[in-house]
Amino acid sequence: MIFGHVNDLESGFAWLPKPLKTAVQHLKDTDFSALPVGNYDLQGKDIYVQVFDATTKPFAETRAEVHRQYIDVQYSCNGNERMGFASETGNNVILENLLESRDLLFYAGMESESTLIMTPGSFVVFFPSDVHRPGCVVEQPASVRKVVIKVRASLLSESH
Repeated sequence: MIFGHVNDLESGFAWLPKPLKTAVQHLKDTDFSALPVGNYDLQGKDIYVQVFDATTKPFAETRAEVHRQYIDVQYSCNGNERMGFASETGNNVILENLLESRDLLFYAGMESESTLIMTPGSFVVFFPSDVHRPGCVVEQPASVRKVVIKVRASLLSESH
C-alpha cells in the first residue's frame, strides 16, 4: 500500500513505477468535479478510470475487498472517507467471490486491520496483496466524490 497526496507527486513519489505515476499524474491534472459519473479509458483496459459519488457508511456496513488482476489507485476529490486496510494473510473468510466476473473478492473481515482517512487530494494505492475497506464514515455519513484508477497489475512487471 502507498498513501500520499497528489501535490507531492514530484517531490515524494518520483520513484513510482511508470504505470502508477501515469495514474497519479492523471489524478493531479484532471478536474473530476467537472466530469460526469462513469468509466473512462486512460490506456484501454490496462489503465482505466472510474468516477463516482457515494455516501460513507458506518464501518459495520462496509465490506473488506481485494482484487487480483488490478491495482486500485483510489483518490478523494471531495469529502472525507475512512478506509480500512491490511496485508492479505490468506486467513480471511470469503463472503462473496466475484473474481471471475469483476476481479473482486469480498471478505467477512480482515486480520490486523488498520485505518486511514482520505481527504481531498489524497490517494492510496492498493496492490493485489492489500485487503481494503473503502467508504467508511469519519464522524458521520457524508457525500464523497471518488475516483478509482484501475491499473493492470501485470504492467508493473513489464515496466522494469
